[in-house]
Amino acid sequence: MWEYIALATIPLVLVLGNSMLVPILPDLQEKMGISRFQSSLVITLFSIAAGVIIPVSGYLSDRFTRKSVIIPSLIVYGAAGVLAGFGAVWHSYPILIIARAIQGLGAAGTAPIAMALVGDLYKGGDASKALGLIEASNGAGKVVSPILGSLLAMIVWFAPFFAFPIFCVLALLAVIFMIKEPPNEKKAEPLGTYLKQIRDILREKGRWLIPAFFAGSITLFILFGVLFYLSQILEEKPYSIEGVRKGLVLAIPLLCMVITSYTTGAKIKQNGTLMRWLMNIGLILMTVSLTLAIFLNTNLYVFIGLLSLSGIGTGLLLPCLNTMITGSVERDQRGMITSLYNSLRFIGVAFGPPLFGWLMNMSHKTLFITVASMAFLMLALVFFCIKPNEELKGKA
Repeated sequence: MWEYIALATIPLVLVLGNSMLVPILPDLQEKMGISRFQSSLVITLFSIAAGVIIPVSGYLSDRFTRKSVIIPSLIVYGAAGVLAGFGAVWHSYPILIIARAIQGLGAAGTAPIAMALVGDLYKGGDASKALGLIEASNGAGKVVSPILGSLLAMIVWFAPFFAFPIFCVLALLAVIFMIKEPPNEKKAEPLGTYLKQIRDILREKGRWLIPAFFAGSITLFILFGVLFYLSQILEEKPYSIEGVRKGLVLAIPLLCMVITSYTTGAKIKQNGTLMRWLMNIGLILMTVSLTLAIFLNTNLYVFIGLLSLSGIGTGLLLPCLNTMITGSVERDQRGMITSLYNSLRFIGVAFGPPLFGWLMNMSHKTLFITVASMAFLMLALVFFCIKPNEELKGKA
């Protein structure tokens, strides 16, 4: 149980470093005199930096150990968070943006490597349960972070920047003292041999592995884009919802995703048939709810209900993808494969806020037509390309 808790702190602290800032983006625009696009870069540059460096972190974790990558990454992540806070205090947008990019470099070695570590520590149903917990922890961070960010902003608007380095320290202590990593007994392969093995895996399994990567990326693109969109419109008329109330509204769809993620991870075990059903049902829910949101958006209760339904769909999809991808390869290549997957997830997060901001300038209808179409295309991709065996076999 303590090991599970320690593992869960890693994605939690990663999400707090990003999602906790979403509620204060309108304040950031006002206090620092920047545009909506510039404020979205606070999320985007962090995620792009992480997405680019994640494969390097994955390689290092395969060559050495998972903890030898996670521990220094958490230190960099927390220290850069303090620098970002001072950038906000000094109203220095360049310092803030540079610090957020450095944070992204640190973030690259946290949750993606934790996913590979779960594959090393557990097998079979235990692995899917732990991965469900990782995804639920990720989602729980998204639920808590808008509320926490709104509460901290009541003290002073830049307080969230200084808060999550504290969570980094707690996660760092948990990783050091609570997780006993199994030794990597195999001799490290030369880089050329290692890359050839990765290429061979993608050649052999790419027909379903690459669509799975893109499904995770598009799902996170939609999720973070919707969060950015909600954070902007809730403060405008006719809603005029600010502060903690706004954080609570933002948390509702995310809470639905968290509960579904944890339940899904606990139930799927290695049942490939069940995974296929749940992935397709999840994507149908996302497609239908986002399509209805094109027309049913004037009533806030109905609108949040539709976004919550989309959150349930996300919670059905992601744990299944995580379990399939993590269990598809041996330990020596797992860090790189899960890192490639998480790299695309981060890129999805990176482009969500700015593209949603651009679509918002056109119209609400254009925005939701676009994301509903993306969800439908993702449904077609998963339905035709990802067909797991009836019973998956986890790799050692």
